Amino acid sequence: METENNYAVRALRLTTLLTLLVAGYELLESCRNYKAGMNLFDLASFATADLNTYCIVLILANLILLPGAVLLYRQSGLSLKKEIYDKATLGKDILLGVILAAVSAALSLLSLLVMKGRTELAFPGWGSLRVSEIILLTVSLGVVSGICKEIFFRGFAKNFCGPVLGEGTALILFNLMFGMLDWHNMGHSFIVGILWIWGYRKSKHLIVPMIAHGGMNLISVLFYIFTA
Repeated sequence: METENNYAVRALRLTTLLTLLVAGYELLESCRNYKAGMNLFDLASFATADLNTYCIVLILANLILLPGAVLLYRQSGLSLKKEIYDKATLGKDILLGVILAAVSAALSLLSLLVMKGRTELAFPGWGSLRVSEIILLTVSLGVVSGICKEIFFRGFAKNFCGPVLGEGTALILFNLMFGMLDWHNMGHSFIVGILWIWGYRKSKHLIVPMIAHGGMNLISVLFYIFTA
């Protein structure tokens, strides 16, 4: 039991640190751009206004902490590879991930309705994206976030905090942190996170929420490219 508690504490520390690093940058960036008369939606719109820096912070925060995640799996005797996928169910898991990515993207588009509360003081948008920005968005949101965040927020919750807190409680707790990390999208991450938890528990493999998460983000990148 003491070993389980130790693993749970380490998992919680790593995920909390990731949350604080990314959310802290987003909050700092929002406050730096504050102007009198802004509402919460306006303030939140500036969290990712400096697109290049945001992507780099996201990539570095995840990759710097990833070795700690790999080490935790290794020391606990759990196979991260087997946690991610199983050849016997790979095709079915990929299909489920793709379906959840499409559903999540639809929910993401619906969440734009919430942003109608912004005023003229809000960040106007990214505009026409350069090739370098598209590459950064693809790597940071589609690849790094899709893979690393699911290890931290779903894998850690189930495998290390689940035995101590109960699997359902741990997954919801970590999903709350996931929503806090992306606080600027007003709860959208928490909602789609619930969907990805369902996919993870149904398949028992992280590849499902990884595909759903990365796929939704890539669809969002395409949306910005074609609507800019």
